[in-house]
Order: sequence, then structure tokens, then C-alpha cells
Amino acid sequence: MHFFSSSFKLGILGGGQLGKMLLYETRKWDIYTKVMDASDEAPCRIACNEFIKGSLLDFDAVYNFGKDVDVLTIEIENVNVDALEKLEQEGIKVFPPTKALRTIQNKATQKLFYTDHDIPTAPFTRFAYTSEISDSVANGGLRFPFVWKSAQFGYDGQGVKVVRKIEDLEGLPNVECIAEEMVNFKNELAVIVTRNEEGEVVTYPVVEMEFHPEANQVEYVICPARIDSEVSKKAQEVALRVSESIGHVGLLAVEMFQTQDDEILVNEVAPRPHNSGHYSIEASYTNQFEQHIRAVLGLPLGKTGSKVAGVMVNLVGAEGYTGNVVYENMETILNMEGVTPHIYGKSQTRPFRKMGHVTIVDENMARAREIAQEVKQTIKVISDKS
Repeated sequence: MHFFSSSFKLGILGGGQLGKMLLYETRKWDIYTKVMDASDEAPCRIACNEFIKGSLLDFDAVYNFGKDVDVLTIEIENVNVDALEKLEQEGIKVFPPTKALRTIQNKATQKLFYTDHDIPTAPFTRFAYTSEISDSVANGGLRFPFVWKSAQFGYDGQGVKVVRKIEDLEGLPNVECIAEEMVNFKNELAVIVTRNEEGEVVTYPVVEMEFHPEANQVEYVICPARIDSEVSKKAQEVALRVSESIGHVGLLAVEMFQTQDDEILVNEVAPRPHNSGHYSIEASYTNQFEQHIRAVLGLPLGKTGSKVAGVMVNLVGAEGYTGNVVYENMETILNMEGVTPHIYGKSQTRPFRKMGHVTIVDENMARAREIAQEVKQTIKVISDKS
């Protein structure tokens, strides 16, 4: 099949920032793209060849969207899998395959999958409804503290809460969920695994993630992770086991905990380009977005090593600001060496909304981390109060 400057059509479900960055690569190679998103203001709307407005969870919308594409992929996993399965049965190539996506889409199903396949993960309890947790606590089946996670539709820190006392359950949605034992960890790590349909597999270096304590969002991604080589090797091996067991095609971001005893526990996975791989745009030989395109099209996979140390800083809406976005002190950070900002194209900001990221590259990791801290303290994502 000819992909470049041809009649080939790549479909992408989801028009957010991940899709926008995928489109940087399809534009580079002149691959025709068709994107669907529920919002008229989706960042992808200006860069794809065709933009369709529609709900990603609606069977008919997803099915009709996918009927005239050659390969269909996603930039968000909250999509109608039944429609994708029908398209798959009718000969449309869907990546990740629907079998893998069904496993990943529901966090409870995902955790059970790890247990069934002897993949190390934190102990957990599955509940049909959040309201059942109180009885479990009262009867001694569950002890504080634990992490409550909605089984579906959690995203960007939403659908996750640390529960330290019974009152913390108040106001949580009464949905299928899991209660996960708190892990005493040294580091939160991630490995991106890429697999194509031929079974060729590569991994990116282990990255270290630093989280915002309130928003439960990644603030910094550091590559390479500042960990022992044996721990790095173990994390890579666990990520490859997860990839092989799930049988995905495309990117799979495997988030993990490094315990105090240097064991590796899988937290969760994402079958698409991921926040933990944004550093790769500037720092890697092959960035994660190009790699995903290579994988879903069955092309040879690119080199995953880093040219230079990289740190990624997330740009999120500042607390107390909602409205038309203003990026304060952008000129200041542009004057710093090795700093590259990426703005996602969202005109409206709100507290903790992901609005962009900044990559810092330097031959010296310690220096890159220092500059990242300076960037974080300098740039502000606020709103136009006028």
C-alpha cells in the first residue's frame, strides 16, 4: 500500500493535542488524514485534511466515520469499541486492535488482566459501585489509605482520588471503580513500547515522572530516569511483558511504580502517544508521534535512543483563572537555552487544564532539570480578565 502523496486515508479518533502532534508527522510525510472530535474547537481541526464533528462514544458516528478510511487509530481511549469491532470485522485495520482496547479501556478489567497474566501490580479491590466501599471499610475488608479510581472515563487526573478517611468518599461518582492499596514508592516511572503488526518491538528509555500533589497530573518528565541500571532493565522487561500480553499495535505507555525495595509494579497503561513521551519531540532520534505512525502503518520502527537529556514541563491552567488564555512571560522562557514551548491550541483555560508543554534539552541532566524548574516558575497560564 502506498501511504505518501496518495489516496491512502488515515483516520484518527480524537482531535486533542495528541492528535495535533500526530498531524505534525502526517504533514511531514504528506499522509491524508481524517479526524473526528466532539468539539468544533478541537486542536486538530486546522491541520487534518478532513474534520468531522461527532461523539467518540456514539456507535453510528464512529462506525460511519471509519467506513472510508484505510487505517483507523486513536489519540484517546474513550471511544466506542463496538463500532471499532464492526469496522475491524469488515476489513478496516484498527490499531490498537479492539481486543487490546477493551482490556485497557476499563481500569478494573485492566487490573484483573495483570493479575491473570502474573504482571506485578498493586493489590486492589473491584467494586460495582462506589457506595459499596463504605461497607467494605466497616467490615474490615478495606483499610485506609487507598486510591479510588473510576473504572472508566478517568483522564488527566480526573477519576482518581486518595482516600484517607471515610469522608473523602463523599461527592465521588457512584460508578464502577477500584480501591487500590497505596504504594510506598521511590519513583513513578514510565516506558513507552512500540509494536507494529509484524511483531517488531522497540522501547524508549525509562523516564521518571514528578506529579503535582493536588491535581494528580504530571508536572515534569525526566529522560533518562535518575535510577540504577538494574532497575531500568527491570522496568523495560516488565513493560515488554505487558506489551506482549496485551497484543497492542502502535504505542503503549506503561506507567509503573519503583518500590522502596526496587520492585516494579505496573500502575496503568495507555495505548496511544502519551504525556510521558512528549520530551521525545526534541530529545529523541524518533519522536513518539512519528513512531506511532510508523507502527500503525506497518513501517520499520525508528531509533528510540535520546540525542540529549530531556525534561518536559506541563503547562496547565493556573488556579483561579478561567476564560480566554494568556501565556504570561513566554518571551522570557524563549530566551533560555534549549527551551522549546508547545502550545496546544485551546483558547479557553481553567484550573489544571493541559494547555501545552515545554521541553528543555541539555547535555547535562542536572542543568536541564534546573532550567525546567525555572521555566515552571516563570511561565504562567492565566486568563484575560478584560
